[in-house]
Amino acid sequence: VCDAEVSLPPGGVGQLTPDCLAGSRAGEAAGCDLCADGAAAGRCLTCGVRLCPFCWRAHRRQKKTASHAVTELENTKDCRQAGKPLLCPSHPTEELRLFCEQCDQPVCHECVLGRHRQHPYDFTSNVIHRHGDTLRKLLKSSQQHVDTLEDVLSQIDNMGSAVRSRAEAVATEICLFACGYVRAIEEHRDRLLKQLEDLKVQKENLLHLQKAQLQQLLLDMRTGVEFTEHLLMCGSDLEILITKGVVSSRLTKLNSIAYSTQPSVDDRIQFSPQERAGQCCGYEVFGAVLNKVVDPARCTLHGEDLHSARQNQQTGFTLLCNDTTGERMGQGGEAVRVTITHKDKRNCAVKPTVCDNGDGTYCISYSPEEPGLYAVCVCVKGQHVQGSPFTLMVKHKFREHQGVFHCCTFCSSGGQKAARCACGGTMPGGYQGCGHGHKGHPGCHHWSCCGQVKESSECLGGPPSDTSPRSLLRTVAL
Repeated sequence: VCDAEVSLPPGGVGQLTPDCLAGSRAGEAAGCDLCADGAAAGRCLTCGVRLCPFCWRAHRRQKKTASHAVTELENTKDCRQAGKPLLCPSHPTEELRLFCEQCDQPVCHECVLGRHRQHPYDFTSNVIHRHGDTLRKLLKSSQQHVDTLEDVLSQIDNMGSAVRSRAEAVATEICLFACGYVRAIEEHRDRLLKQLEDLKVQKENLLHLQKAQLQQLLLDMRTGVEFTEHLLMCGSDLEILITKGVVSSRLTKLNSIAYSTQPSVDDRIQFSPQERAGQCCGYEVFGAVLNKVVDPARCTLHGEDLHSARQNQQTGFTLLCNDTTGERMGQGGEAVRVTITHKDKRNCAVKPTVCDNGDGTYCISYSPEEPGLYAVCVCVKGQHVQGSPFTLMVKHKFREHQGVFHCCTFCSSGGQKAARCACGGTMPGGYQGCGHGHKGHPGCHHWSCCGQVKESSECLGGPPSDTSPRSLLRTVAL
């Protein structure tokens, strides 16, 4: 019942602790021990018999049992009062009235004289309070656990009900979500089919229009050819000369009409399941009909340094691919080919890197090793894009300044007369450099090596020598 393990004592099953209350409860159903007719209402503590109310009074009137103590059954508190006297298993004629403290078990008078001779013992009525209090403490602790377990079980039952209720609510939400999603997908499907149908009709209309135009042109051509052939075969020389001007004008006009030798549209219609298609009925859907075809003539090139670059410096530009209507493709995968060749050196070419961004744009980067003029060709599907080919000027690598960015030579050199500046300024008194407010001073900060007034600039060259014309002019000015 309780699923607990019990260790067998050395004496075997027979030595297990007996359930005295179970035996007494089983015996209480027999009724009075004397008359066997009435229900037991009390018990004689002296002789241990159960008595009905009638026998109880008779037990008190008889001289032999008048001194016996009788108590009510519902007031009994221990095994001795609730049932018959418990006899010793080792001495069946002796009642268990003593308690061995060392062995922690009830014993009889014979046991105390025998194998419990040296053990401390006392009457059961004297030790019951101490051991009973210990049991009561354990009972109180157990009762607390019982209350806690009952509360936990109640919470578990409540949580089980909450889980079932929540699961039912979530199941309803899932069904509503699935139904809404199905409706969104069906609506998106109908929208895609409508787009496909419109696209098909549009292509067919363009083909019909092109066909009608070409048929009319063909009819005009045939009419002109037949008329001209008939004139040349059947007309006289004078008739041919008279009609030549009109026929020539007609044939010339027909021959000048431009027409495409290919169908105006193609059959490139694709469906991309992975393409994001936005929102439909509040749900994000996927799948799109793709009809965009790249048009090299509408593709454009973008970049600040499109026509200029520096030697051994990484640079580049961007290719933007558009479709036949001029709209951005929005997807990659096109065959882009870029060549950069030197115009003067045949074996000098730059190997560019083409990076597909996946959104219709392509980044072309390169690093030229030789300065000079280059020809750049950008082709998509074997055709030049808008602005291709174009020329690229590669300049020498950036030359850094060797001087100082100062306000004047007089200040930066500490007043040295031999200090010079490439700005062309002069100072009176034979100074070779420039000074504030004097002739040739640019009026702002500048580089002493080349005279550039922009700090972040390329150096144009070193300061002039003493034999330069500028030096001579400065001497004349002095």
